Amino acid sequence: MGRRQRVSKGIKIFVAGVLFVMGLGVQAAPAIIPAPPQLAAEGYLLIDAATGTPLVEFNADQRLPPASLTKIMTSYVAAKEIERGIITVDDEVAVSVKAWRMEGSRMFIQEGTKVRLEDILRGIIVQSGNDASVALAEHVAGSEEGFADVMNQYAQQLGMTNTNFVNATGLPDENHYTTANDLARLTVALINQFPEHYKIYSEKYFTYSEIRQPNRNRLLMRDSSVDGVKTGHTDAAGYCLVASAVRGEMRLLSVVMGASSQEGRAAESQKLLTYGFRYFETAHLYRADEALRQVRVWGGQHQTVKLGLSADVVMTIPKGIRDELQAEIQIQNEIHAPIEKGDELGSLIISVPDKEDISVPLTALNGVQQAGFFARIWDSILLFFVNISGGDPLEY
Repeated sequence: MGRRQRVSKGIKIFVAGVLFVMGLGVQAAPAIIPAPPQLAAEGYLLIDAATGTPLVEFNADQRLPPASLTKIMTSYVAAKEIERGIITVDDEVAVSVKAWRMEGSRMFIQEGTKVRLEDILRGIIVQSGNDASVALAEHVAGSEEGFADVMNQYAQQLGMTNTNFVNATGLPDENHYTTANDLARLTVALINQFPEHYKIYSEKYFTYSEIRQPNRNRLLMRDSSVDGVKTGHTDAAGYCLVASAVRGEMRLLSVVMGASSQEGRAAESQKLLTYGFRYFETAHLYRADEALRQVRVWGGQHQTVKLGLSADVVMTIPKGIRDELQAEIQIQNEIHAPIEKGDELGSLIISVPDKEDISVPLTALNGVQQAGFFARIWDSILLFFVNISGGDPLEY
């Protein structure tokens, strides 16, 4: 059985380089959280974007028509192809007859002209232009059908298992569908992988060919914490909105599909965001490569190894319970060289009130090579006496 060391996220005390944390010793009342809002929509979801934790969900895995929410993937593909060097923002995009004739929302690009790709992206994201979406698709893949195949390949890479695209616009087709969960997965990837590209989603207006159009995401005008992302509407899909907002250290992402009106999708999305920010928080508990413990190594060229985590530990928790979190370090009884950086040598067990414990691997932050023969023999003798005397092999 390994050594255990109790810690909490309450009062921290550092002694001789070892982390000890004392709890407050007070039994706190459970967090009071109301039932989540019930929305007038076909499907909806609210997640903490940092952890992926769902806070509210209804029909989140039901396949639904996404309408122009499709264009989140259209722009994601563009960002990926720019990253790969396939296209650039300075490309001149030729406007075909098909693109020019597209129905629905438009950027108003003209057949036979060429439009800078950077403008095309704003025509897709801000103006929701179907004409711009088709022009981009043809520029990237030669045809809209070929572009849809690229969209589906990226969807598979992202784990969007309930999604299929047949066009770049979101115009109705029975084989064109996605889910609230898949859209959330896509949008988080877009935000994390392409933060500069994502900034376009916060732009409130875009003017092209002397036609100024507003962003259809009404929350951008109403809530200063909202910085994106996209609306959609067809008769089949109803009114849809993916929205994201940041307050303090928390980013929330909401997906509403199949609302009854433009105002409805905005109001229902605002309900989700308000609920999430009011009753939950993102707790950044530990940083990757932060040394949580230093312990004795036997038979090594160095006598100690630092233990920590290979990734940040971030959790979504109800507001007001951060000081009730408890953490316990469990380490092997004895640690022997050789040790490679990243070797798992124990666990950090985090206890959250009324939840199952979470176990995070505790790894070596540095390597320790094996010592020479005589040094190993000497360490073996020392370790023998440490054990028979009841000493701690991790502290000697």
